[in-house]
Amino acid sequence: MEEKELQTQELEAKAQQLLEEKEAESRTRTYTGPMDKAVTVLLCLWTVFQLYYSTIGTISAVSLRAAHCIFLLAFTFLLYPTYRKERRVRKLPPVWDLALILLSILTFGYLILNYTRIAQTGGRVNKLELAIAGVALVLVFEAARRASGNLAVLAAIFLAYNWFGQFIPGKLGHNGFTLKRVLSTQFWGTQGLLGTGIGVSATYIFLFVVFGAFLKYSGFSKFINDFSLTLVGQTPGGPAKVAVLASALMGMINGSAIANVATTGTITIPLMKQTGYKKEFAGAVEAVASTGGQFCPPIMGAVGFVMAEFLNLSYTYVMLAAIVPAFLYYLGLLFAVHFEARRLGLSGLSKENIPDAVKVVKEQGHLIIPLVVLIALMFMGYTPLYAAVAAIAATIGASWLRKDTRMTWDKIVAASVEGARGAVSVGVCCVIIGVIIGTVTLTSLGLNMGYLILSVVENTNIYLTGLLVMVMSTILGMGVPGVAAYVIVQAVAVPVLLEVEVLPICAHMFCLIYACLSNITPPVAMSSYVAAGIAGSNQTKTGLLSVRLGLVGFLIPFFFLDNPILLIGADATATLAGSLWAFFTASVGTVALVGGLEGWFVRRSNWLERAVLVAVAPLMLYPGSLTDVVGFAILAAVTLFQWFTRRPASPQPGNA
Repeated sequence: MEEKELQTQELEAKAQQLLEEKEAESRTRTYTGPMDKAVTVLLCLWTVFQLYYSTIGTISAVSLRAAHCIFLLAFTFLLYPTYRKERRVRKLPPVWDLALILLSILTFGYLILNYTRIAQTGGRVNKLELAIAGVALVLVFEAARRASGNLAVLAAIFLAYNWFGQFIPGKLGHNGFTLKRVLSTQFWGTQGLLGTGIGVSATYIFLFVVFGAFLKYSGFSKFINDFSLTLVGQTPGGPAKVAVLASALMGMINGSAIANVATTGTITIPLMKQTGYKKEFAGAVEAVASTGGQFCPPIMGAVGFVMAEFLNLSYTYVMLAAIVPAFLYYLGLLFAVHFEARRLGLSGLSKENIPDAVKVVKEQGHLIIPLVVLIALMFMGYTPLYAAVAAIAATIGASWLRKDTRMTWDKIVAASVEGARGAVSVGVCCVIIGVIIGTVTLTSLGLNMGYLILSVVENTNIYLTGLLVMVMSTILGMGVPGVAAYVIVQAVAVPVLLEVEVLPICAHMFCLIYACLSNITPPVAMSSYVAAGIAGSNQTKTGLLSVRLGLVGFLIPFFFLDNPILLIGADATATLAGSLWAFFTASVGTVALVGGLEGWFVRRSNWLERAVLVAVAPLMLYPGSLTDVVGFAILAAVTLFQWFTRRPASPQPGNA
């Protein structure tokens, strides 16, 4: 037992190291003495400020965003080291960081005090105000360099495009803009630093990151893991199925695929390897499962609320539209681990290692109350912000129903601090994204990119356009948190799809899924690489296997591009029966595809049977009567043939 605990601790330390390499938020400073207490108090005050002004407080949108920027920049300069090898444990922050914090307060504080006056004059600014805008832009880039290096480089390229785009020939060129025009747009307008990106960070993202921290301290993650074990732990490949379910549920709450791999992966990956899965497969399963949580309802890692803002629709509409793609994604992954277990002759965990279902529900079932409150309030018409605050309160209340899960004052403070700290890196990404969106708006880059792609695609072929957008979305999303990746991609890629008459909800969902899947797409497959580090597997093999296991996610968006019946509520002409039938056939097609890829369906499949199963999948995934009939006929023939030629399986006994 002691040896097993030691191995777990070593894995957790390794996972933390990997997380530090991939996510800047894990490389923060820690303070000792009075400064540590001061930082804790400041983070709690920030949490209270955001909760108050997101619900009952009254403040203008621009003032809230500017104040949020002040907090983000201040905590970035307090918590994130200036350079990688800087000493992390300190009594006080460096003098230069105190100066940067003061400048942040002065620049954005000046904006709060003078924005209304400048807006009333039509955006006219003097030289001092232009200088303030320039200083603010430099501060944001320095904060982004520390918290998200890759994104800062990308934003710098976009910023340079404002001036150097005039030297680019063809459709991507423009006439050039003055320094005054660029600074005014980026700082004093609502399309730059104070645009939609920081708007969603100041509201949805912050609240749901804090909500996730409160769920963690209430013991919700342990409940999810234990409950998943009771459901599928004893089935063939049980540990892998537990990883899928637990990672999906936790991933949709915390919104960070990499962090989710580093936390749940330390438990699930060793279990999968111990059961008999190869280490590359174990790492890939965890990476794929954690990545899908970012577009999995009902929370979707907070990105669904951002999409609702862009579309000017209710969150319920977006959440319903995401149900089928997310379900098919996880259905494919569950069957992949099941078929792999059958192919290898693996069984599940032994009974003594499975928690008692009644005991789990009795002792921990009350922890699901906050999620019920959240979903119920949103369906009743309350705003997501109101529902999130109510869910945070419900988390504290539910934890007090049993002594073992009770959140004490110390836990409440710790959850507030961890939630606020976790919101810093994502928030800074959202601020720097304002530079990208401001550039796209000012230069019409999104439309120009669309015209360029459409000039390459003959007859505005919707699928070829989708393929180019897929590549663009995946590249733009590499190495960027899920919400931030989507905000970037929608600004550049969505207009392209709208030009070929794709419905807005379909275009946004298409780009969201590929932006999220960039986490498992080589060569910058962050989630796969962290999982490979925990599993001790080859990074390249794990990344490629992740793509295979998540292939359903890469294919599904193409099937709702011009036939939105797979997105619930998107097709106004679809009947309930038609939607259910399309959902059913797509599910069957998903299972057939996975069976062909994994080499197992009713029994082990030869190369010809695998080819037929893979060929049948598109027929079933595409909503259409003729394709359904042909697909079912071929699939029935393969199923019956394998059934009558199967041999009894001899699974290995559970050994974990």
